[in-house]
Amino acid sequence: MKTIQTSKAPAAIGPYSQAKVSGTMLFASGQIPINPATGEVNGTTIEEQSEQVMKNVAAILEEAGASFESVVKTTCFLADMGDFAAFNGVYEKYFTGKPARSCVAVKGLPKNVLVEVEFIAEL
Repeated sequence: MKTIQTSKAPAAIGPYSQAKVSGTMLFASGQIPINPATGEVNGTTIEEQSEQVMKNVAAILEEAGASFESVVKTTCFLADMGDFAAFNGVYEKYFTGKPARSCVAVKGLPKNVLVEVEFIAEL
């Protein structure tokens, strides 16, 4: 296995890595809307936070030599399912290949953010 690490995405805030490559598959940890330059949550709305999440996802994909089109599966966590439509508006701009997806509302997310996205991609 190979560990993927980039300064263009937030550093792990626990005992895990940003992503791992196993064979030809990339498995990424959940990305929250942390600006890697400041270490702070970027945005207060679901749209703003989702845009930052997508920047973080893009950075990990790039570091691994992949792209949004390489993504096979996403799992999306929302703090409020009432944000589903607005989240989808941002999501669909990036995941144009329409990977398989699960999207659930959860009781809470790290740093009280509104959204987290994890993904699996083929290299």
